[in-house]
Amino acid sequence: MARYTGPKEKIERRIGERISIKGVRSAMGKTAITKKPYPPGMHGAKPTRKLSEFGQQLKSKQKVRNTYRLLEKQFKSYIKSAVATKKEPYGMILNALEHRLDNIVFRMGLGQSRDQARQLVNHGHILVNGRKVGIPSARVSIGDVISVREGSKKSPFFQNLVPQWLPKYEAPSWIELNKETMTATVRGQTTPEESGVQVGDLQAIIEYYSR
Repeated sequence: MARYTGPKEKIERRIGERISIKGVRSAMGKTAITKKPYPPGMHGAKPTRKLSEFGQQLKSKQKVRNTYRLLEKQFKSYIKSAVATKKEPYGMILNALEHRLDNIVFRMGLGQSRDQARQLVNHGHILVNGRKVGIPSARVSIGDVISVREGSKKSPFFQNLVPQWLPKYEAPSWIELNKETMTATVRGQTTPEESGVQVGDLQAIIEYYSR
């Protein structure tokens, strides 16, 4: 599947907000948008006009889509499926995104960014209920247990790097995390507050795809 491989911080500059694409680097404020708080390109530093309603909707869509590091087709599918259920769409959208396996690994603190977490899944380091799952988009259900493959725990990444940040990491309330064993159990649904996604952005995204 095709995926954007260019400078990731250009995405944040284009959106105009930090969306933690580069994980801990973003949290520390060491990002390009801090030094250049304007869109990339030769005309980026010039004053911009106020966004239209469509422009605001597009910005919200790009912000959330890039936060979860998804391609357009996949992201659109999540939105359309949530709206089609006729249930409260905000929670449906959020939990479809948050309960992806790569996002769970990120929320466990094993990866410092969603890209890094996706790589851990792709490389076969992650187990779901004791079985290896190498599909980042795999849906994780309440009650599922996510762990690291025993052989992977011997790698330099899990032996030397993860212990540098995991002890200080605080998982969201809906994930029960055992830092010693690097195991987590999904206990519930997420909320907009814990996900970091604004309800206003979700509404704008629904309106964008409803055009």
